[in-house]
Amino acid sequence: MNSSSARRLYVVLAVALLLVFGGGALASWVQTNGGTVTIKDVRFIGTNGLQMSALLYVPNGVSNKKPAPGILAVHGYINSRETQDGFAIEFARRGYVVLALDQTGHGYSDPPAFANGFGGPDGLKYLRSLDIVDANNVGIEGHSMGGWASVIAAAVVPTGYKSIVLEGSSTGTFGAPTGTVTFPRNLGLVYSKFDEFSQLMWLSDVPANIVNTAKLQAAFGSNGPVEVGKVYGSIDDGTARKLYQPAVTHPADHISPEAIGDAMEWMALTVKGGNNLAPSDQIWYWKEIGTFIAYIGMVLSLFPLGALLLRMPFFASIADAPAENKGVRGIGWWIAAALTVAIPILTFYWLQHVGNDWIKPSPFFAQNITTGIMAWAVGNGLISLALFLLWHFTSNRKSGATAAHYGLTWRERGVDWALIGKSALLAIALVAFAYWLLELSDWLFKTDFRLWVLAVKLMSPLQFRIFLAYLLPFAFFFVVLGMVLHGEMRRAADGEPSLRSELIVNVLLMITGFIILLLVQYMPLLSGGVLPLGESLLTIVAFQFVPLLTMVALVSTYFYRKTGHVYVGAFLNAMLITWIIVAGQATHWAF
Repeated sequence: MNSSSARRLYVVLAVALLLVFGGGALASWVQTNGGTVTIKDVRFIGTNGLQMSALLYVPNGVSNKKPAPGILAVHGYINSRETQDGFAIEFARRGYVVLALDQTGHGYSDPPAFANGFGGPDGLKYLRSLDIVDANNVGIEGHSMGGWASVIAAAVVPTGYKSIVLEGSSTGTFGAPTGTVTFPRNLGLVYSKFDEFSQLMWLSDVPANIVNTAKLQAAFGSNGPVEVGKVYGSIDDGTARKLYQPAVTHPADHISPEAIGDAMEWMALTVKGGNNLAPSDQIWYWKEIGTFIAYIGMVLSLFPLGALLLRMPFFASIADAPAENKGVRGIGWWIAAALTVAIPILTFYWLQHVGNDWIKPSPFFAQNITTGIMAWAVGNGLISLALFLLWHFTSNRKSGATAAHYGLTWRERGVDWALIGKSALLAIALVAFAYWLLELSDWLFKTDFRLWVLAVKLMSPLQFRIFLAYLLPFAFFFVVLGMVLHGEMRRAADGEPSLRSELIVNVLLMITGFIILLLVQYMPLLSGGVLPLGESLLTIVAFQFVPLLTMVALVSTYFYRKTGHVYVGAFLNAMLITWIIVAGQATHWAF
């Protein structure tokens, strides 16, 4: 082992750990408001015996002798309790006890998703049962589907709340009662100018035009367009209504100081007992920064640790130099690159719908969104494999290319199952280390690794079982992807291209299509129109593909260069991506 190179690896690993724990400490300081708020991970039994999960934020000084007003905060579909952290942190800073709920089938609440009013009624009842909460001063805040959970809770416990804030949500949808001038009580509606779900929520194709819909006007008691910022009705009578329209999108409500501030303002007006902290006085975004720094540290740690493990006697046999470059050349490379960029986005919506049409929730494939992504991955893997084999047998085999040149076999030994097994063990060791970092962050700071729609969460035992079911299809996709990236798409250069240039090229190959897709969708929407392709939910899901596929390209490329084969990177990516997706998605099967 070269001592100077080993020293560099240890330095990079130390930097990665500093990012993980420094980011976690920053996030913890912010979400506890400098130690003045206690956060508890709570479980309670809801309707039909389903165990519910939540984070409880308790400001200092609150006790059964000095109860505080309470806020139930409910996330939207395919999110979890931590997604509400901007709202929960700011409500707690203002003196409210906050229960950030995991909906049924989300996070650590028992499945199935959508059961029991999405868990909203059980969350409200539990919050009101706490002796540290002033049960006569409770507000409800919900985003998207969490708004429907909130409206259902308001209907089930009509005297159990003073006020409600719907963020990017509505009344009268998916089991939520229709809004009237008297229900729900004291309604604050934060509906963004560029919300992707305006047709679903308020029957308006253009988000800003919800003010003209009969549905909204009926809920506000207005005979004409609803005026933004005007208080309708009476707070004392419980008939107050106010519309806010921040200039953001549906998922951006979570990271919008304006949208979060609007919720703070409405609760300050309608729920007694909070302090007088201005709505604009916010610190939550430092928590987002902290958990993202920790995510970067977790990903960064994989590379020096993997390199160090490859120097150990047990794993040293899988460290090899890449075979001779037999990738496609000239104009052919650009045609292949265009296909690599285009095919994933051309099939993005279609294959996910096919997957959900063909594979219904079951004990094996229990998550609709994960099943759709799996169908997209397997479909793209099959398409890529077919095109790759066509290229190989019609062209590249004539140049002497074999499976060894694509990182699949060993030049002298062919398929070596022992080395493939060691590659899997190395990937398992690295994922175990990343998971251990997350366990430590949860234990020390009660935080995970996340930024906005990207979230890396611990898995429950049930989610781990679901993870195992989805793992093999994703592994197939990543083996094919590695073969394409490092066999067919390997750039020609004088000698081996630099690692840096190869990393950049492969990242661009992986994410350019999704950036184009998002631009095609959002440029018209942000110009005052609509999503031209529709598909609001899956388009929001596509945001996560940009950072996750960046990680995929880095992992695959780095470990191909270290081992000369696709397996370590493919297995590592399969486990990381399957873990991240499964832990963050809704479970639709009732186990």
